Amino acid sequence: MFLELEVRSALIVHGFDNDNREIIEEVREPNYTKKLIAVERVQSLSEQYILVTGSHGRLMYWEYRETFASVRQQLATAGLLLASAG
Repeated sequence: MFLELEVRSALIVHGFDNDNREIIEEVREPNYTKKLIAVERVQSLSEQYILVTGSHGRLMYWEYRETFASVRQQLATAGLLLASAG
């Protein structure tokens, strides 16, 4: 299962330092790229970022062009979203 989104890299989490703080690289790419993203890579979705897993244990925050509601609808249509109780 895949999500089709226009995304651009924003932040990459490379791991943790000796004090257990995240090592974060700010990328801030200027252009969006259309991608098919495997749903199993998605960790969370906010109104600004989609958090996905990458290689070597990295996490990546991508900004996406679509609205939160449209991405939520893609997930719901595919049967991948549990209805909220409220």
